[in-house]
Amino acid sequence: MRQVDHLLVRRLRGQVAERLNRQRRADELAGRAPMTSEDERQFARSLIVQVLEDNARAEISEGRTPPSSEQEEALAAAVHAALFGVGRLQPLLEDPQVENIDINGCDRVFVGYGDGREELHEPVADSDEELVELIQVLAANVGLSSRPFDSANPQLDLRLPDGSRLSAVMGVCARPAVSVRRARLGKVSLADLVGNGTMSPTVGSFLRAAVRARKNIMIAGATNSGKTTLLRALANEIPPHERLVTVERALELGLDAFPDLHPNVVAMEERLPNSEGLGAVTMAELVRRSLRMNPSRVVVGEVLGDEIVTMLNAMSQGNDGSLSTIHANSSMEVFNRISTYALQAEENLPVEATHMLIAGSINFVVFLRKRNEYEAGGTLERVVESVREVTGIDHRVLSSEVFAPGPDGRAVAHAPISCVEDLARAGYAPEVVGRWTP
Repeated sequence: MRQVDHLLVRRLRGQVAERLNRQRRADELAGRAPMTSEDERQFARSLIVQVLEDNARAEISEGRTPPSSEQEEALAAAVHAALFGVGRLQPLLEDPQVENIDINGCDRVFVGYGDGREELHEPVADSDEELVELIQVLAANVGLSSRPFDSANPQLDLRLPDGSRLSAVMGVCARPAVSVRRARLGKVSLADLVGNGTMSPTVGSFLRAAVRARKNIMIAGATNSGKTTLLRALANEIPPHERLVTVERALELGLDAFPDLHPNVVAMEERLPNSEGLGAVTMAELVRRSLRMNPSRVVVGEVLGDEIVTMLNAMSQGNDGSLSTIHANSSMEVFNRISTYALQAEENLPVEATHMLIAGSINFVVFLRKRNEYEAGGTLERVVESVREVTGIDHRVLSSEVFAPGPDGRAVAHAPISCVEDLARAGYAPEVVGRWTP
């Protein structure tokens, strides 16, 4: 990675920003329409060339050696990233091996790689104040609406332009803390996950048939276990003629980015209240709204609270084939986790009522396990460990673990599937094992 002078980048960024703002004001005074986002980026590139030329002339006049063409190229990329990207985080986001970036203050940057390594990286800002400023710029320009990040709003969730997920906090810890989860697999399929060992061909064939048979599926697992990636892969098995409505706290799934797979998608994002406490649109409200938008299926990116009751109602009232994710430590624990969320919801459902709702809405729970064997000479793996079928209710949710952990921890067939005839009509052939048929 080419090293750049970050103080120089900051100075050049200020010069470009000043000239860009000057052009904006001139356009406004002349009554011209404001530049589009893409036009601004292109104009900024020309301004970056100008300030780099000015910088080179200044260096020569002072008797110093101007930057080489290679150095100027690195400076131009860094200035553009500071203006429109994620500043010094940009090289990390462009590294295909990076999976996670954890920042505990500007100079405590820990990078996790795909093979399980974790390394201390160089600072991503010169001060914590500069780090907060970077996050504030992103919050103002990324997503469907501007999001505040300050002492009154110390929490932030964003989907970065490359699809990565950013979570930041300030004021509740000694230094601002940021976590970035890389979106390494965007256009992902079940075949890809079979190929990289996340699941066996049999489980892949089963999940494809479950989606095509319009079964409601809940994906469970711990943080960073691959839930969102699997959700994308399952969604990509949905026929292209179906209308999808996705509901998320921060746009992350990106199903609307692939019109060849999903030409008819509405992606909705929770909106936080403004500084006066007005204008909020909650996840639960968005799920309710989605049901009025003629969806073939509703996809809820991640269930974390009171939207659970609305979502389960949606699943049980004709929106078959819906998908969602939830945090849990096992496939069995999912039912207790849902019950806990339902108790906290506005409906305040008792456990018995929640169990009835689960039994009438969820068909399968797919559980993912993350295993980091790097210290033992292995690598980082994410595997489908268990699949549980909901079969009924008898004072509690009745279920059967149809795929259970095998000798290597990956799910293998374990018990009969009660709806196997539905899956067979969708192409599932349980007697065919050990191969994947696209």
